[in-house]
Amino acid sequence: MIYEDMGDFAAELPPMRALIGLDLGEKTIGVAVTDSFLSVATPLETVWRKKFGVDAARLGEIIKDRQIGGLVLGLPRNMDGSEGPRCQSTRAFARNFDKITPMPITFWDERLSTVAAERALLEADTTRKRRAEVIDHVAAGFILQGVLDRLTVMRKQGIMT
Repeated sequence: MIYEDMGDFAAELPPMRALIGLDLGEKTIGVAVTDSFLSVATPLETVWRKKFGVDAARLGEIIKDRQIGGLVLGLPRNMDGSEGPRCQSTRAFARNFDKITPMPITFWDERLSTVAAERALLEADTTRKRRAEVIDHVAAGFILQGVLDRLTVMRKQGIMT
């Protein structure tokens, strides 16, 4: 099921299961995962996009191997907050993925996640070639960490347990 509200998404998460975060691009999908305590996001890999079925099969392998309990998709809103064609594409991916998995799915505003990832990689003195190889899954890590930080705040506020 797809949830727009983070509280509703959090309520559906199975206990002690990790999350997977995706940064969907036209050519690649950046993938990051969390630990089962939902405390830290770790960039995992970049999947080169082919067809939905092939992409979904690879993501399904990761989901099974990592015992994933929920999916977070970066939603590439415009800087003014509006949704353009890339958001429509992301929402379509979510609808298609929802048909093949029972896990809860939500979105996270990914504005500036790639910029933050690029900045972190530059600060780490990463070569241009290496940055190109890892930028997508590092951006997915930033997206997923944003969700984890929000869930932590919600727990502290008593919004969720």
